[in-house]
Amino acid sequence: MEKEPVILHSDMNSFYASVEMMLDPSLRGKPVAVCGSTEERHGIVLAKSELAKKAGVKTGMVNWEARQCCRDLIVVPPQYDEYIKFSRLAHEIYYRYTDQVEPFGMDECWLDVSRSSYHYGSGLEIAEAIRTATREELGLTVSVGVSFNKIFAKLGSDLKKPDAITEITPENFKEKVWPLAASEMIYVGRATEAKLAKYGIHTIGQLAATPPELLRTWFGVNGLKLWHYANGTDGSRVMHKDFVSPVKSIGHGITCVADLENEEEIYKVILELSQDIGHRLRVHELSAKTVQIAVRGNDLRGSQFQCKLPIKTQLPSEIASAAFQAFHDHYPWNTKVRAITVRAVELVPKSDIDQMSMFVDTTRLEKREKLQDTIEELRSRYGKKAVTYAVLLGDLKMPDDGGEKVRMPGLMYQ
Repeated sequence: MEKEPVILHSDMNSFYASVEMMLDPSLRGKPVAVCGSTEERHGIVLAKSELAKKAGVKTGMVNWEARQCCRDLIVVPPQYDEYIKFSRLAHEIYYRYTDQVEPFGMDECWLDVSRSSYHYGSGLEIAEAIRTATREELGLTVSVGVSFNKIFAKLGSDLKKPDAITEITPENFKEKVWPLAASEMIYVGRATEAKLAKYGIHTIGQLAATPPELLRTWFGVNGLKLWHYANGTDGSRVMHKDFVSPVKSIGHGITCVADLENEEEIYKVILELSQDIGHRLRVHELSAKTVQIAVRGNDLRGSQFQCKLPIKTQLPSEIASAAFQAFHDHYPWNTKVRAITVRAVELVPKSDIDQMSMFVDTTRLEKREKLQDTIEELRSRYGKKAVTYAVLLGDLKMPDDGGEKVRMPGLMYQ
């Protein structure tokens, strides 16, 4: 008989805030919130300590609103380099027990320890070893879910916090999981929760009892996934620590420190964002055939436009030109612009042969590619700011708090 999988989900408690309190012990035992700068319009709560949470502070609150909930709240700016460092240190602890470690954000990971029990004990014992090592070596705490699949392991880590372990087994999951609200399960967001409620489905147990054909009618293939999740029959595997997901798009977005009021300001931001996109396309040896641009106005309403490229490219200047053209052609300027995201899509290998067009100056493109080769070489030696466009030397109204270093996966790999 095949052995039941043993899956852990480790969630670092109040991660950003916990790192700040570990770096500055004077913050311990006080309500702390990590917030972006109000001056740079990132004045929202990114993370909060347990004391701040108990006082009513929530992630996503505006700074002043959080202070109304908790008058003694201590607000500190984010230190993304430190968060990245401690995330990597936590991963090193996980690697002691298995090489099947799949990140889910900077502070969460799944671990498959099915083959580790011969050396390190049961799933509960390994979870306890990880919890102890994280606390003693990093000064941080984790909550760990132990189960037979990824869904229930994730749910287990959410059930008891902070610094706790919860086990969900094939024998007890109906008792522990099914009475919970459907929204407690991963991928049941507000829209899905509202739609389920419309059909009288409020708990995970009710979701599990719903005929899968109905769920498929309501939600498509995702409805079937939800049914498997609720019934504990999902068999998604934990990926190896070196696994790199296939790149389907490459994008970069930013919320500006002040409203963008004209097309000149728009183009500068687009061009700056495109530098990063072009570099990452080169790293992955890919080219883009289409460029998308998403715009959010200061009324917080969003729009998205796209432009098909005449020939696939990695060039930041070509990506920027296409994105700006899409903006120019479609944005009605009924409000100033607060945020912009540029994305390269329809990605193909750089080595793919492209159909030439009589309307494209290929000689000019070849010269630009050689120039970009030189720019990339200089940046690799002397830093990304060593060479830039003159137009980007002024005030771009873009934040510079290091947040762009944090790219977190949002998918559970199947």
